[in-house]
Amino acid sequence: MNSLIKEVIDSQSRKAFLDFPRQLYANTPEWVCPPDLEIEQIFNPKKNVFFQHGKATRWILKGKENQILGRIAAFINEKKAFQGPIKTGGIGFFECVDNQDAADQLFDTAKTWLEKHGMEAMDGPVNFGENDRYWGLMVEGFEQPAFGMPFHLPYYQKLFEDYGFKVFFRQVSKELDLTEPLPERFQKIGEWVRQKEGVKFIHANRDNIPFFAEGFKTIYNDAWQFHENFTPVNDEQVKQIVKDFKPLLISCFMPMALVNDEPAAFIVCIPDLNQIFKPLQGKLNLMDKLQFLWRKRNEFVWYRKRGILTRGRVVIMGVRPRFQKYGLESGLIISSIHEARELGFQKIELSWVGDFNPKMQRLLSATGARQSAVHHTYRYVFDEDISFERSGQIPMERGEKAQ
Repeated sequence: MNSLIKEVIDSQSRKAFLDFPRQLYANTPEWVCPPDLEIEQIFNPKKNVFFQHGKATRWILKGKENQILGRIAAFINEKKAFQGPIKTGGIGFFECVDNQDAADQLFDTAKTWLEKHGMEAMDGPVNFGENDRYWGLMVEGFEQPAFGMPFHLPYYQKLFEDYGFKVFFRQVSKELDLTEPLPERFQKIGEWVRQKEGVKFIHANRDNIPFFAEGFKTIYNDAWQFHENFTPVNDEQVKQIVKDFKPLLISCFMPMALVNDEPAAFIVCIPDLNQIFKPLQGKLNLMDKLQFLWRKRNEFVWYRKRGILTRGRVVIMGVRPRFQKYGLESGLIISSIHEARELGFQKIELSWVGDFNPKMQRLLSATGARQSAVHHTYRYVFDEDISFERSGQIPMERGEKAQ
């Protein structure tokens, strides 16, 4: 194939990297272009804290007539890369025309770079950041995605699998219809737990953000300790999380459960900004930014009153192990759902839950939510003599061994 791979190192190649998806998805109405500014921040060492313990680069692929055929990024998160049995980096932000040779050239380029830096495998498509955004390849449910959830063209699955990628884990997203009542059993459990002595549900607001931040760290580091390759979040990461989510704060979207005044469980839900940003095609000029800042006041009231913003997305939910039989998950949802309806929200996407987390998958099923999308996180092992193994399951109960 007569093509040229070029590393993104100047303004012209950065522009090509950002513009290519707009060309590729021009006739795909379900796709929503992520804000250019957000994508660029991921690759900016001054903006992305992951550069403090990692490295990243990206490329575009040009055809013989100088047209863009594809793009890809590769990165290494040193806190995660060396924890498993094989040293694993990541690839992401892959976009490509329907041509296996072009895809192979992009994958080979990322593989070579990762091998040069000591990696033995690559996961993808993933993000150089937290896994709540731009994580996984869409393989089912090609509907308009919620903010932060990736959308891909159907032929991408074949490009990945024909290269040799294998499914490391399967991610399921479900959509909860707030215009319909919750299943009776789920409702009863939620109401029951809300009345239990010593159990209290509070919601985030601008006055209690420091308390929520500390509670988030406590719950996260306890609840995620059984996840494969777990690394605890530190104060600096929590500050970044607060910085990212504070502008999106809708109080009822961020409940926390306390048991005897001790942080026990939380939900973080954000408004689906794709409903707002879709017409902008990823380009927010100064006027767009000022307009958005003004209109998002008072919990996005301008957008809600005009029926523009009707959807939210749960990006993370956690329950500390010793409180996992309290029914707090149901209580968290029940404590928020009535107010969300009052604010005009009609749907909440629960995204995403991996097949390595059977307990959380059962919870999603119990809500009565419909499946809206499936994504795959793939792994490609460089050495054929090293056997491929899927992600291990989180134990159902504290103290059990992961499978």
